Parts: sequence; C-alpha cells; structure tokens
Amino acid sequence: MAPKSENVRALSRGLKILRFINKAGAARAAEISKELGLPRPTVYRLLHTLEEEGYVLYSGSDSRARLSPLAAALGDNAPMRSRLCQAAVPILAKFTDIHAWPVDLSTYEDAHMVIQETTHSRSPLSVDPGMVGYSLPILRSSAGRAYLSVCGAREREIIIDLLRAEPCQEDLPFLQSGWLDENLTTYFKQGYATRGPRSFRPKTSSLAVPILADDRAIGCLSIIWVTKAMTMEQAIARYATALQDSSIEIATGFSHLHAAALP
Repeated sequence: MAPKSENVRALSRGLKILRFINKAGAARAAEISKELGLPRPTVYRLLHTLEEEGYVLYSGSDSRARLSPLAAALGDNAPMRSRLCQAAVPILAKFTDIHAWPVDLSTYEDAHMVIQETTHSRSPLSVDPGMVGYSLPILRSSAGRAYLSVCGAREREIIIDLLRAEPCQEDLPFLQSGWLDENLTTYFKQGYATRGPRSFRPKTSSLAVPILADDRAIGCLSIIWVTKAMTMEQAIARYATALQDSSIEIATGFSHLHAAALP
C-alpha cells in the first residue's frame, strides 16, 4: 500500500488537474503537464484514474479530457457545457461525414462565443484545425449573432451593455441600435445568422444556428468556409436546414441527459 503522504500528494495533483480542466474547458495531457509542471506519465496515470472514477471524459473529436457531468456538478455552469458536448459530439461527426464541412459547437462566455467542440480535425475542408477554445466576437461572428437573436431580452440587454461599456473598434458599427434591431430580428425570424468576410476572419464566411432547450439558448452550431468556395446564398440553401436539424437533435439529447442527472 502506498504511504499516506503519497496518497495525499496524488489527491492534491488530481484536484489540480480537475481545476485546470474546468478552467480550460478541455485539455490534452501535454497541456496539463506543461501548465502544472507535472511529469507527463504522472498526468496520464492520474487522468486514467479520474476517468475510471467517472470524473473525466475524453472528447469525441480529439484527445482532450473534459469534466464529466459527475465532476461538473461540483462547479458552476460546467454541467451544462459537459452535457451539451456529450450530446453534440456524435451529431457533429455525422454532419461532417455527410456534408464534409467542419462544424463548431460554441457556448456563450463573458461577451464571447467560445468553441467547445469541433470537427475541424475530421474535415478535409478545414480552414483551421485548432479551433477548440477559440473565442469568437459575439457581434462579428455568425454564432454570436445567432445567440443574441434568441437569448432572453434581459440577457441580450446585459450583453450589449457590456460591449458598449468597453467597445472594441471593430464592434462599433454593429453596436448601433438600428443595426441590432434590424438584423437580430431578421436572424430570429429566419432561424440562422450569417457573417461575411469583411466583419471577421477575412477571406472566410460562416453560417450559424442557435441551439434551444426548453426555450432557452444553450449554444450555437456554425460552419465556416473560404468565401470563394461558395456564396452565402449557396451555403444557406445547402446547409441551413441540415444545421437546424442537427441543432434539434442536440437539444433533444441534451434534455435527456439533463433529465437523467436530476435527483
């Protein structure tokens, strides 16, 4: 049997790993090792133990570890993200297998949309494989616009106030009341939002749909492509409905996981 001091040290290291993963959203063993200053074999061993005990799950799209619903229940809004990712992974993979284009799952965090899961590593048409953890400006991304179009009025007001309090120069044209009222209403009515190459990430365009569970916005799905590959009209005609169908599937799966987690 290992000495008590070794058990305490292992527990301490395991908790540090859980805290780091919770903060990062998801992380590879090499990233954990570098950030925490732990030997990589130790990190692998502790992750394996945490997985066996049900506190860690591995992403379905790469080798990143993320908190399981069991561990996430100890945190703030991490349970929602964990269940959302768990429901989304197979549906994202199915979308890319059928349509080839990579698809991203993002959630709202601190006036940004943060990519939680993606199929960029799975798609031959990826423009950037390192998208997980990428922060998207909420007014200049299709995901952010889709989210704003469906979130509650009070939440939307708070987000806009936050953006106006510390305005980014690139956001100023989109903070005008006229632009917000007209475009967010349009996005809400059509069920998807768009972003052209001039507002963010030059030479690319994107299309996004919200994910709603119990009439509450919990995230967004989006695809991104090199603008010259197809027009926005072509993208909408080909993929808007497929994204909406995937969104409904994810919301249904999320609701089932959420209900199962209730006491």
